[in-house]
Amino acid sequence: MMDNVSQIKMFFLSGLNETNNHRFTLFFLTLLCYCVILMVNISVIVTIILDKNLHEPMYILVCSCCMNGLYGTAGFYPKFLWDLLSPVHVISYAGCLVQAQVINSFVCIDLSILAVMSYDRYVAVCRPLEYHSVMSKQRLITLVCFSWLMPFFIIAANICLTSRLKLCSPYITGSLCVNWTIVKLACFPAETAVNNIAAYITIIIYLFHGFFIFLSYMYLVKTCVNSVENRAKFMQTCVPHLMSLFTFLVSLLFNVIIIRFGSKDFPQTFQNFVAIEILVTPPLINPLIYGFKLTKIRKRILVVLTFKAQ
Repeated sequence: MMDNVSQIKMFFLSGLNETNNHRFTLFFLTLLCYCVILMVNISVIVTIILDKNLHEPMYILVCSCCMNGLYGTAGFYPKFLWDLLSPVHVISYAGCLVQAQVINSFVCIDLSILAVMSYDRYVAVCRPLEYHSVMSKQRLITLVCFSWLMPFFIIAANICLTSRLKLCSPYITGSLCVNWTIVKLACFPAETAVNNIAAYITIIIYLFHGFFIFLSYMYLVKTCVNSVENRAKFMQTCVPHLMSLFTFLVSLLFNVIIIRFGSKDFPQTFQNFVAIEILVTPPLINPLIYGFKLTKIRKRILVVLTFKAQ
């Protein structure tokens, strides 16, 4: 048995078995979705990079959020599109670990960036006279690096723990690899105790991120209630972040429920949709929210589009 376990080099993704009759339709819809995600995220990123007037902490964080959208979707869509056209849905062991690293870290990075955004908005609205000294260029670089590197290494540690497990099955239920789906294939549940501890520590760390975001916006709301000027500033710059946060949290909640506590009573197609929804909605909606709601970005994009039309 153990000799067979050591020979597992490929995983079979069973989540797409029910899509064979509609695979070409799904391929073109998925390709269209991915192209739109690339277009809207790259548009916001390029706009912010090229316009020096947008080289402010808030817009740099928006740029970082869009870059993370490109990073996360790059770990899923190319492989998913290939699987939709392929009669056999397989992924190598190493490829599965890499995909799990990218997708899991994408989720954690997004939450870290949202936490930094909430801190930035708290300083801008509640301590406006200190804003430029608190959110200095050096501190902004530190916070952006922190929001990328800390989640990346935390997830990398989880993936390293997963890579040591002996697996008894090459069949993954679903259409993508995340850390939990690999851990479930372990031969000996006792071996996954360390993985579970690491997973719960990771969850606690990012629950604290969520708690920090909640406190920041509660304090912002309290500060803005009695000031017309602050209310206007809140509506203009904080509402897009809140919309982005709401979209992300709803997507994450459904994703966690299905992946970690999913029931066989749900149709596989529904489980697939919920599992990949976090790689559809936030990367697609976030740049649209920032592009339309943040005045400076919207005006700059409209100027570029008008110039090209002429």
